[in-house]
Amino acid sequence: MAQAKIFSMPVATVYPLYVQKVEKKGRTAAEVDEVIRWLTGYSDQQLQQLLADQTSFESFFAAAPAFNPQATLITGMICGYRVEAISDPLMQKIRYLDKLVDELAKGKPMHKILRQ
Repeated sequence: MAQAKIFSMPVATVYPLYVQKVEKKGRTAAEVDEVIRWLTGYSDQQLQQLLADQTSFESFFAAAPAFNPQATLITGMICGYRVEAISDPLMQKIRYLDKLVDELAKGKPMHKILRQ
């Protein structure tokens, strides 16, 4: 049931925590937005509207205009799980986002975070 809770949680609830995490390490909210746009294909305007609408993680990823195929290159541990081994597709997408924000907070260069 813990998974169902995160699925229905609004992205806007977690977004400020992402921003707070990276700002503590000298990064910016704009960089968080860039990472989210890269992963999902949303424009900045679409992203801001989804946050304002309190869109759930489930709806957020279901409606993503162009989920980045390079997301499969995101590997490593997040929240005690290997991102590439998560079997639930929605949970994996949420953890991909968590991992990208984590890499941003750890100071990894943007071109490496975006797998370029």
